[in-house]
Amino acid sequence: MAFCANCGAQVDGRFCQKCGAPVGAAAPGSMPPPPVPPPLAPGAAATVGMNENMASALCYLIGFITGILFLVLAPYNQDRNIRFHAFQSIFLNIAWVALWIVVTILLIPFRYIPFLGLFVSIVLQFSLGLGGIIVWLYMMFKTYNGEKIVLPVIGPMADKQAGV
Repeated sequence: MAFCANCGAQVDGRFCQKCGAPVGAAAPGSMPPPPVPPPLAPGAAATVGMNENMASALCYLIGFITGILFLVLAPYNQDRNIRFHAFQSIFLNIAWVALWIVVTILLIPFRYIPFLGLFVSIVLQFSLGLGGIIVWLYMMFKTYNGEKIVLPVIGPMADKQAGV
């Protein structure tokens, strides 16, 4: 049994006996359904993803986490340049954390010197943190602009790992 979309009364034919609205027509004041977008052309799905510069720069965004993520994601792990930046990001963050731990351990005795030792400790750790942030931003900026920056010690290791 059909019901009128306009007034809700039962309808036995093509028109409502109560209000006269045709059955199956949209209710007055309702919006028509949105148009259906055309299907993508074959091969267009490959162009929907990020470009190489953006993916390479994002390898540095959250350190080794995004480096590992781009090494695992299928369309990006086959590009040698993105793999290089992913490995370099992983190695850079591991080296930075290791350096931070070593400096913190070496500065423990300085904290027992009343004023000068604590000051030196705070300045060195602040300088190390600021230097890490500057290198991180520099690597993301240069990589996004399409330049390949190879860091002195970890760059050749990353290049060796990214090789086919």
